[in-house]
Amino acid sequence: MIASENQVCPLYISGKWVNITGKTDSPVFNPSRGKIIASVPMCGAAEVDLAVASAKAAFPAWRDTPPNERAQVLFRAKILLEDAFEELCLGIATEHGKTLSESRGDLRRGIEVVEYACGIPTLLMGESLENIARGIDCHTDRHPLGVVAGICPFNFPALVPMWMWPIAIACGNTFLLKPSEKVPLTMQRVVALLEKSGLPPGVMNIVHGGRECVDAILEHPDVKAISFVGSTPVAREIHRKGTLHGKRVQAAGGAKNFIILMPDADVGRTVEAVKDGAFGCAGERCMAGSTAVAVGDAGEKLLPALVDLVKAMKVGPTDVRETQPDMGAVISTEHKTRVSGLIDAGERGGAKILADGRATKVDEAPEGFFLGPTLIDHVEQGNPLMETEVFGPVLAVMRAKTLDESIDLANRQAFGNGAAIFTNSGKAAREFRRRVSAGMVGINVGVPAPLAYFPFSGWNDSFFGDLHIQGKEGVEFYTQRKTTTTRWFGFGDGEIWAK
Repeated sequence: MIASENQVCPLYISGKWVNITGKTDSPVFNPSRGKIIASVPMCGAAEVDLAVASAKAAFPAWRDTPPNERAQVLFRAKILLEDAFEELCLGIATEHGKTLSESRGDLRRGIEVVEYACGIPTLLMGESLENIARGIDCHTDRHPLGVVAGICPFNFPALVPMWMWPIAIACGNTFLLKPSEKVPLTMQRVVALLEKSGLPPGVMNIVHGGRECVDAILEHPDVKAISFVGSTPVAREIHRKGTLHGKRVQAAGGAKNFIILMPDADVGRTVEAVKDGAFGCAGERCMAGSTAVAVGDAGEKLLPALVDLVKAMKVGPTDVRETQPDMGAVISTEHKTRVSGLIDAGERGGAKILADGRATKVDEAPEGFFLGPTLIDHVEQGNPLMETEVFGPVLAVMRAKTLDESIDLANRQAFGNGAAIFTNSGKAAREFRRRVSAGMVGINVGVPAPLAYFPFSGWNDSFFGDLHIQGKEGVEFYTQRKTTTTRWFGFGDGEIWAK
């Protein structure tokens, strides 16, 4: 039985919900109310061993299940996810704090990965060539790896796990999921639907925990590959330790995504997109447009309208269908304190605050973890706000005289997830696209996150590994190639064969 309100979340092993006792529990909050709604057991090596053993036992039969039959499970899962869509979205809004609209986007993009994985028979097709030498043919096949694992952050309770498991299991692997201990409930509900879709026991497994649990996954000899999304310091360590133990690893880290504002940008459309890019999901996303560079007189043209939009944003609880704010709470009181501290440091560093969200109060939810949207102008290189990923509702604005200078500012920072430019100049857009050091680029698009059939292709300190998440690279990550070279020397025995 999956956890209900104020219960300890069970594990999911061998197709059964398993309650664990004797472990330290970590609270799960409703950020809008500041109230505990559930808890998760902080598991270790023993629980990981059980889950991996379950996945390992299920692998041979699932590997040998024809790809079209595996796809049928995902087709049924998609239908069940669509039927439960609004209920799941309210659950995301409740345990995460993002708005219902943002929760719908979270789940919708996850379902798109399921849809992509439904096409796995075509995606798994190999290559062949006859007569590579006289009488010799060659062909390749894709084979699953075995037991693979996903370690997920809090900011997208549906999408990030669904970046991983649909493609992994469609390819014939069995899966071990460790959702964030802050938002475990969404994946419990999704896996309950996956169970109803006919997925065999052991193909999907869930464990909970922190570092001890993660280390056990990284060190387990039967885990063949690990997908991770989180902060850059942790992503770097996951990649180092996972590869040290002989595993294939894709580790997506943090970001500081630059948005270049050119003087010829469309004011209305640009400020709306910049607002959404910076403050959507309360800034708690690795594709947040957290730094804007106003080129020439673009600041004077765009910032007044942007300030008006930001100050008009309503902040409030997201766990009630009838009334929805423009922005919800941040994930925890500790995170609120951290982001507020970075705003303080940015102000001490000489930046000018144009809209200040630090003192935001929400009368109908006084205990919620609310921090209003904050806009800070004239942020200079070296300001504390520029030295870390803020991961909160803060937009830092820098100034540059030229496009060249703005690209240089963007390329100085260590990350390389996304970057965007707003302009009506094809030449400026082309120069930016070619020269900016980021894996995902937007032209008049503030959040250039790709759809399921393209890779989520961060660069630099935003990604560690060789094969990116989702798309064809995702299929490559969860499979390995076998090449067969064939030669036949003569006819078989019997009268039916020509002599």
